[in-house]
Amino acid sequence: MANTPSAKKAARKIERRTEVNKNRRSRMRTFVRKVEEALASGDKDAAGAAFKNAEPEIMRAAQKGVLPKNTASRKVSRLAQRLAKLSA
Repeated sequence: MANTPSAKKAARKIERRTEVNKNRRSRMRTFVRKVEEALASGDKDAAGAAFKNAEPEIMRAAQKGVLPKNTASRKVSRLAQRLAKLSA
């Protein structure tokens, strides 16, 4: 348990930041899930629209430090590949 005032403040800040990051991660996963569901159903128009919405959300999560930049790029790349395969 934090004893000093600065440690108590740091604990409060970490708690708030954790909550924000949890929301951002959840939001990103929701967008990714929508793309995957559209890909699974074979609807390329819906998948394209969902991907267009998901890509900035994934990159924003990376920018905000929720996940590493390379991880976000890899996720976007793999979704794009699956979308291209569906369109072909």
